[in-house]
Amino acid sequence: MILLTFGTGIGSAVFSDGILVPNSELGHIEIAGVEAEKCASAKAKEDEELNYPEWATRVNRYLDALETILWPDLIVIGGGISKDHAEFIDLLETRTRVLPAALRNHAGIIGAALACQERT
Repeated sequence: MILLTFGTGIGSAVFSDGILVPNSELGHIEIAGVEAEKCASAKAKEDEELNYPEWATRVNRYLDALETILWPDLIVIGGGISKDHAEFIDLLETRTRVLPAALRNHAGIIGAALACQERT
């Protein structure tokens, strides 16, 4: 499974058999010579005033590259833009099932709180 957060950049988490693979920086993968987060982040959508179909075309190129390399069984989309998932999720053309993060943009903060709770 891959979790991608689309916001100022593109954050990522890769899980293999339910275990987090450390240090993924999948937002830095180059697509046509440009870092993915420079052209497919929510910030790029906002800065370039892209509509959802225009932005989804860029995200599709990015997701295609990830699928080619990693062959995930699930892609979860989080980050600030996930609150608008109904606007774009059906525009994503992937081999892999794509779902919005259940907790939308709050997932990271809740996950961090749970991780801290486990340590105490």
